[in-house]
Amino acid sequence: MTTVDLLEFQREFGEFQHKAQCEPVEITRHGRREFVLMSADHYDWLRAAAQRSHRIADAVDVVIDAVARAEMDPEHSHLDDLLK
Repeated sequence: MTTVDLLEFQREFGEFQHKAQCEPVEITRHGRREFVLMSADHYDWLRAAAQRSHRIADAVDVVIDAVARAEMDPEHSHLDDLLK
């Protein structure tokens, strides 16, 4: 992601507008992130993705049971250390 200070963003708006068509542009002010400029398509995709996510509390019993019975491939057992 491209990061730019607000003053530079204002001076070179056209360049960053073009960059935002390819990837989000993070705009900072006094070193702190203030805004993110992105294409409308990217924004629409994020909104759709947020609507597709579900809360665990809303899961049906069959899904909860399947997750409880699921087993991880032994080659990934080293990832258990991350939970400690």
